[in-house]
Amino acid sequence: MTTSENTGSAKPAPKDPWDLPDVSSLVVGVLGGTGDQGRGLARRLARAGQKVIIGSRAADRARTAAEELGNGVEGADNAECARRSDVVIVAVPWDGHAATLEAVREELSGKLVVDCVNPLGFDKKGAYALKPEEGSAAEQAAALLPDSRVTAAFHHLSAVLLLDPDIEKIETDVLVLGEVRADCEIVQALASRIPGMRGVFGGRLRNAHQVESLVANLISVNRRYKAHAGVRLTDI
Repeated sequence: MTTSENTGSAKPAPKDPWDLPDVSSLVVGVLGGTGDQGRGLARRLARAGQKVIIGSRAADRARTAAEELGNGVEGADNAECARRSDVVIVAVPWDGHAATLEAVREELSGKLVVDCVNPLGFDKKGAYALKPEEGSAAEQAAALLPDSRVTAAFHHLSAVLLLDPDIEKIETDVLVLGEVRADCEIVQALASRIPGMRGVFGGRLRNAHQVESLVANLISVNRRYKAHAGVRLTDI
């Protein structure tokens, strides 16, 4: 009999990284849900069976957008959206990122927050990445929301594809970053509910800058090849 058998200290089998939690009962809020990216994510998640609430500074605007999306999507102002949701996706423009989060800090307390904002600038040469003082949009969110559980995901998705009713599957991977593996797995599971997508763990929040920045490259790819390119990882 080995020492480990004597002591009962044999190592447990490693967890299957594709064994993700059941997230079907979670309510997902989308701040910035009236913009193209927010509406696209709301539409895809709702079609996959998720309960979705979209938020806007103007509740009427959110309700109008929700009615257009159908699939049981509801609209509310940002504070109510955050308050009623279990998971909140931040899909606002970069220039309104900090102000939006500061305005709903209390409502986001204790919530799982998914930041998908890409800090970008544009000039005659095209898109280029900006470097926030905190390091990335996700790290700015974590600094502004100390009582929330902040992750980063959904950066590389084409709003055009998300909103296209004729497209059933979007073949792409969603990199998910965060400090707590269990939180990342929830977000991975949400992404994986959308047909064609896989949620893939991509590291801690300190690595969010290069993930956000890659969108500038994708914009260049899409313009050159008249495409809606995403990201697919190999060998996993």
